[in-house]
Amino acid sequence: MAYRDEKLSEEKVFKDPVHRYVHVRERVIWDLIGTAEFQRLRRIKQLGTSYLTFHGAEHSRFNHSLGVYEIVRRIIENFKDRPNWNQEERLLCLCAALLHDLGHGPFSHSFEKVFKLDHEDFTQAILLGDTEVNKVLSKVEKGFPKKVADVINKTYENKLVVSLISSQIDADRMDYLQRDAYFTGVSYGHFDMERILRVMRPMEDQVVVKESGMHAVEDYIMSRYQMYWQVYFHPVTRSAEVILTKILHRAKELYEEGYNFELKPVHFLSFFSGEPTLEEYLALDEAVVLYYFQTWMKEEDAVLSDLCQRFVNRKLFKYIEFNPNSQMNEWMELYKLFTKAGLNPDYYLVVDSSSDLPYDFYRPGEEGERLPIHLLQPNDELKELSRLSDIVESISGKKRTDHKLYIPLDRLEEMSNRSKTKKRIMEILFG
Repeated sequence: MAYRDEKLSEEKVFKDPVHRYVHVRERVIWDLIGTAEFQRLRRIKQLGTSYLTFHGAEHSRFNHSLGVYEIVRRIIENFKDRPNWNQEERLLCLCAALLHDLGHGPFSHSFEKVFKLDHEDFTQAILLGDTEVNKVLSKVEKGFPKKVADVINKTYENKLVVSLISSQIDADRMDYLQRDAYFTGVSYGHFDMERILRVMRPMEDQVVVKESGMHAVEDYIMSRYQMYWQVYFHPVTRSAEVILTKILHRAKELYEEGYNFELKPVHFLSFFSGEPTLEEYLALDEAVVLYYFQTWMKEEDAVLSDLCQRFVNRKLFKYIEFNPNSQMNEWMELYKLFTKAGLNPDYYLVVDSSSDLPYDFYRPGEEGERLPIHLLQPNDELKELSRLSDIVESISGKKRTDHKLYIPLDRLEEMSNRSKTKKRIMEILFG
């Protein structure tokens, strides 16, 4: 029997708090799960610094990747024997779903911002490079790793296959909304996924939803809207992200200045110089990063030491509402005052705008490759969701930006009350 058709002697199941069970029958999928590159995802948190806000948010990209695989498996089960669906694409869809997040690094978004990296480039490198994952995929057929890479990269010729893991109503989002809601303990991310899966239909170039399932889709869109503002853009999580980003910036700056670290940052050297190899990238996970942070707490450099203590011991920056566009004069004055007070403003005075974060609740036609959701009418016509749904129309295309100014309030409060600098800083911050 060809490797691509090989089944396990009996079905393997993973217990899962969101989907109850994740089912695996294919030998290829089982072998992929066992690769070093996939197992590494256990050591990368799905929600980065959110565990410092929501103490349950300790789940990993490994959990999420299995969940996306399971949703795609169920969708394909429903698509069997339907027009427009080619069952030959089944294994490709399952592999792409399982491996779609393979290139994520530690504390992904902050890390990418500082070192100017893109996890999608590393996903491609893992799929196509000298890796255990590539060896498994290559056994399926010649060129199969490239096919999986193309689906994840949204360049595969069959757009229906791409839409299963990358559209406005895809398996990726359906898993992370429910999983993140479950582990953070919030009530917003829940929606009737079973209903949505039942009313999904394959069309030539995308998945559509029968009009009778519109209310379940509305629920999904609203849960996504709520999750972004209540969980993903939470100001405390952003405070932790700001500190994390500043630690990495400081370590890089010190390295460039020739600073003599107590513990040489071996795992970071190629990132500081901007040329990490795939092997070096894969060797850096969150456990390694946190080990350095713990060690750097004892560094001589006061800024690096302080920032690491804040992150490790959760002594986060406080925040106030602050719009840099209309408050530029205050910002410039604060910058000078912080310098005078001995607080390096490059590290201790930080504006963060949530629209810099991945901002993608429903905006038809504004998401590049992400097609809007189409509803299938009884007469087989397609209509875009926001034209039929008042609820979705009310939040469509409305860009909401949220600015916060992050400051070490504890350090300001420690300053003498007689200090004019302190008095003026407090006046600007709190009126």
